[in-house]
Amino acid sequence: MRDGSVVYLDSVSKIYPTAAGEIFAARDVSIDVQPGEFYSLLGSSGSGKTTTLRLIGGFEIPEYGSVWIGGEEVTELPPYRRNVHTVFQSYALFPHLTVAENIAYPLRIAKTARAEIGERVEESLRMFQLGGMGDRRPSQLSGGQQQRVALARALISSPKVLLLDEPLSALDAKIREEVRQELRDLQKQTNLTFIYVTHDQEEALALSDRIAVMHNGQVQQIGTPKQIYDRPASLFVAQFIGKANFLNGTVLETTGQTAAVDVGGTKIWATLTGDRPPLATL
Repeated sequence: MRDGSVVYLDSVSKIYPTAAGEIFAARDVSIDVQPGEFYSLLGSSGSGKTTTLRLIGGFEIPEYGSVWIGGEEVTELPPYRRNVHTVFQSYALFPHLTVAENIAYPLRIAKTARAEIGERVEESLRMFQLGGMGDRRPSQLSGGQQQRVALARALISSPKVLLLDEPLSALDAKIREEVRQELRDLQKQTNLTFIYVTHDQEEALALSDRIAVMHNGQVQQIGTPKQIYDRPASLFVAQFIGKANFLNGTVLETTGQTAAVDVGGTKIWATLTGDRPPLATL
């Protein structure tokens, strides 16, 4: 366990059997998330980002490695014993309950006093701009309003960590932009740790304190948005994050963290971002 981390994954792997053999949905994933951090898992479909989130939430158990939350190893604990809450892409609201009843549900399960439940639900309705909607059913709400209800329910019992699995993907572009800003404002206001799964590069760059870029079940690079955009650690990360100019060249010599590269007959110096052989064609 790393000191100060609210979430720490130590070399976790998740394997699924298939007819063609075993598939690593997550392979040797190690991340540490600090208190109050907005941390994104970014990758395309099948990259392992949602599997990693499910390993943190307790919905999956790793074959290898360990999961730590708040300084406690929780690798094999069920979700309800991890003090983390998850907001799913589908919102997962109870259709037969009102907005207020949906928000109150975690408190009812915890056998919180009825008077306290009422006070905290009213406070949540105000915080999430849902005033006057407490008696409505989820089917009577817009997508953005349903998202706010899901967030209010997830936060009402004050979890250590909020896990968000592609929470904006079902919203149209205009509402998505509005809710994106609301999410960032909420995270700053509450200083809660958010771990956010997305395939949207722009979204991750705009929201995150740090990003783990994933591909084929493995973490390719971890850094701030600026670090990942300005100094991608690999060709994959550079191509995935955004537009860039790529030059083919041959490494002539290396000195420390720099390399002399022959590009079309011109010698240029470049910074090494990972392990490279002394001489290589790039």
